[in-house]
Amino acid sequence: MMPRSRPDDEQPDEMTMIKNILSSRITLGLLLALPAIPLLAGMASGTMSIAGALHPSGETSARLMIIALMITPLRVIFPKAKWLFWMLRRRRDFGVAAFFYAALHTILYLVDTGSMTIIINDLKQSGIWTGWLAFLIFVPLAMTSNDMAVRLLGRMWKTLQRLAYPAAVLTLLHWSLVSAGIGGALVHFMPLALLQIWRIFKTAQPKALAHPG
Repeated sequence: MMPRSRPDDEQPDEMTMIKNILSSRITLGLLLALPAIPLLAGMASGTMSIAGALHPSGETSARLMIIALMITPLRVIFPKAKWLFWMLRRRRDFGVAAFFYAALHTILYLVDTGSMTIIINDLKQSGIWTGWLAFLIFVPLAMTSNDMAVRLLGRMWKTLQRLAYPAAVLTLLHWSLVSAGIGGALVHFMPLALLQIWRIFKTAQPKALAHPG
């Protein structure tokens, strides 16, 4: 007579499978792609205009960039948080996704404008050239967000990746200048700014104690 399998024997396998699915980069990639689905579907069906998809694509890019930049200061505050360790390992994925939404945002802008003359003339506006400069900084960051680039660049890799901070400032300026007001951009960027200030304060404390007066 064959012994019946117990539910308790199957539970670890099921939990392992669920854990593997949640930790898979494919799963994360699908989750990061979700905001693009209503935009692309809306434009394909004609229910959303290209101009209507411009701001959501840009805002999604900014939000993902903010998430990627918030991970390190959060790790300083909560060094033992397991979920932050998971996010730290996936930080490059968030950064690359931010770049792809920025690329989509840029393509939509070019298609919606439809004239090279207008595009060039728009560069005179602060709200436009700040966006272009932020995107140009994004390009090398995204191209080097892989293990091979980390090995080839060595210490220079971290120096290059720090360009994400001026890109964030330019994105804040771009968002503020092209929208009706600065409120929306500040709401999104303020948590990142506060965390970075706290991180600087936290990391500077030992130095201050080591060199009093």
